[in-house]
Amino acid sequence: MSVKPTTEPGEFLDLLTEDEIAALRASARTRRWERGAAVMSEGDTADWVAVLTSGRVKVSSHTEGGTEVVLAVRGPGALLGDMSAIDGGPRSGTVTALEPVEALVIGDFPGFLRENGQVAVLLMKLIIGRLRDSDRKRIEYGAFDTTGRVATRLVELAERYGEQSAGGVRVALPLSQDELAGWTGASREAVSKALRSLRDRGLIETGRRRVTIHDLEALRKRAR
Repeated sequence: MSVKPTTEPGEFLDLLTEDEIAALRASARTRRWERGAAVMSEGDTADWVAVLTSGRVKVSSHTEGGTEVVLAVRGPGALLGDMSAIDGGPRSGTVTALEPVEALVIGDFPGFLRENGQVAVLLMKLIIGRLRDSDRKRIEYGAFDTTGRVATRLVELAERYGEQSAGGVRVALPLSQDELAGWTGASREAVSKALRSLRDRGLIETGRRRVTIHDLEALRKRAR
């Protein structure tokens, strides 16, 4: 009997049955990317998608001025590239490996969906969830200051990837301060100031590409 892979709750692979995962694997090949490699590039047109089985990636876009805007961080189970594969339009963002990643690559995703109708229904729900998340983030940008937005992203990372440790919740953070700035819609200097403010209040401790949250509930309150 097959065993469902370990995935992030709510991600594409987590929603599939064992039979649907088996059908997906039968249509896919496995690919690996090293940290820093581009899994997909903004503007490309392709009908293939990737489903992460290990590692984390960032999805980003660039403004006309060259500023990187991080749209999302995705982990195991995430479906990447589905919009372009379905509507034939160019990729809306660049997907970059934040650490070594492995994925199932499906070359003809529309064909897979035609043969697996229930998966198409699940995909609709997943896309609606992304739209709701996008709306929520737009509200955050208008309602929260930089420290509030940074706190919100740290809470999100803690809830998704955090590990309990003696000092609190530890998150191995594969994001630089520049990338965190791009994810919160702020400058690097503003993010650095926000992190310092959270450290001074004893809510977090930061290190190289990691953060330990000493008081998650207080950080949630600061994120509101």
